[in-house]
Amino acid sequence: MRCVICKQEETRAGETTVTLERQGATILFKNVPAEICNNCGEAYVDESVTGKLLGTAEQAASAGVLVDVLEYTQAVA
Repeated sequence: MRCVICKQEETRAGETTVTLERQGATILFKNVPAEICNNCGEAYVDESVTGKLLGTAEQAASAGVLVDVLEYTQAVA
């Protein structure tokens, strides 16, 4: 897909880091699969991955976690 931010390049499969804040908790996910722009580096995470990240962040916040760093593959297992 063409990057909607810079409109210059196509994206490629890669991995990114996503930070979510939920109910006062900060959850950092590393190695999240995404499409990355070759020009500006903007990352696009698909809908199913986003749903998994949001669900995991919600569970962590509900459990009282304030800060956590998770690897994507472990977070959604």
